[in-house]
Amino acid sequence: MANFISTIGNIWKITELRQRLVFTLLALVAVRIGSFITIPGVDVDMLRAANQAADSGGTIFGLYDMFVGGAFSQAAIFALGIMPYISASIILQIAGVVLPELQKLQREGEDGRRRINQYTRMLTVGLAALQAWGVSIKIAQTAGPNGAMVVPEAGLFWTLSAILIMTAGTIALMWIGEQITERGIGNGISLIIMIGIIARFPTAVKQEIQMISDNARNPVVDIVLLVLLAGIIASVILVTQGARRIPVQYAKRQVGRKVYGGSTQYIPLRVNTAGVMPIIFAQSILFVPATVASFFPDSTLWQDIASAFSEQSAWYAITYGLMILFFTYFYTAIAFNPKEVADNMKRNGGFIPGVRPGSQTSDYIENILTRITLPGAVFLAIVAILPTFAMNILQVPPVFASFFGGTSLLIIVGVALDTLQQIESYLLMRHYDGFMKTGKIRGRAGAISG
Repeated sequence: MANFISTIGNIWKITELRQRLVFTLLALVAVRIGSFITIPGVDVDMLRAANQAADSGGTIFGLYDMFVGGAFSQAAIFALGIMPYISASIILQIAGVVLPELQKLQREGEDGRRRINQYTRMLTVGLAALQAWGVSIKIAQTAGPNGAMVVPEAGLFWTLSAILIMTAGTIALMWIGEQITERGIGNGISLIIMIGIIARFPTAVKQEIQMISDNARNPVVDIVLLVLLAGIIASVILVTQGARRIPVQYAKRQVGRKVYGGSTQYIPLRVNTAGVMPIIFAQSILFVPATVASFFPDSTLWQDIASAFSEQSAWYAITYGLMILFFTYFYTAIAFNPKEVADNMKRNGGFIPGVRPGSQTSDYIENILTRITLPGAVFLAIVAILPTFAMNILQVPPVFASFFGGTSLLIIVGVALDTLQQIESYLLMRHYDGFMKTGKIRGRAGAISG
């Protein structure tokens, strides 16, 4: 504890680190302020009454609202959050597997990465406008308890202005995220998502306290739930940082009078190489039925499909789990190329003891990666459906249940580890002690791109 307090004090002694932390905090405050600025033309009082009357916490829209920190239910200018940008990044990553043009750009280094970022921004604008259209329809058709509409004059002008404002809000969030990445601490996009999730935690705690006050739940049950939550968090941290280390021996070689190589290094193969991306991939697809259903509010078929894929549905849990298993292997194949690793080792005179360089090394690494990915994928699937289990079996309110697993918990743990790793690197660079007495904090394997 004394070491931790000393480390916190050392953080403020480093001018650059202090400036980056202050900039990050101010940027995140701006994000939270934008989550409460309602779109013009919306009756705020009627919207608040409609939100109190409707319980959407266990639906896909409630899940989306959690990622944007309540901005969706507030009909705020940041109602879409940063999710269109995440969706655009996912689409281009998948397209990079099948389109030779994108594969060529990925190999061109910084210039190629810059062009891919431009394509991502352009696609983000299109996706944000499309989603804003669906959201504007849903807002315009929302009525309060007395039957009065949330948008009194929901004409063409209001719809166009709402689409423009929400699209601009997403672009603003994307810009803020990039500024945090360049001038702040860590991955800005990930921090924006994390702060939106954490913003819901006080509401979750308030609901639990209210249930105890109303004698709807025994306090002992809440203690058991908290112990269970602590165990889940510890398990997520363990799997996030778990890795199989493959030893690599480098042969000695003499260049002039200097001798290079002769050392043993390790290739860390993560149990969860894909990080949180498989869950985001799966959820992005599962958002589609509810989004399409919002365009056809009078269609019984689409409303039934949306209900079948609500977060409390068994079909949702089964489909969700299977998709995560698939996307874990899919994204691992994208993120880690055993053949490329084997070729780099061969060029640098490295070899795995007992394994021939070249194709045999590639096959050896791929076999190990395939074996350790399976438990990682199963763990991700279990963590992803834990909120559904907590809601249906343990009768936990949807907002609090979201912290028992799923994307929210993985993002919080992953981003927290990344941020602490960034801060610790600044401390060690200035010859200060880090957060840990021995070793260093390791970040997650799969960060959200941004």
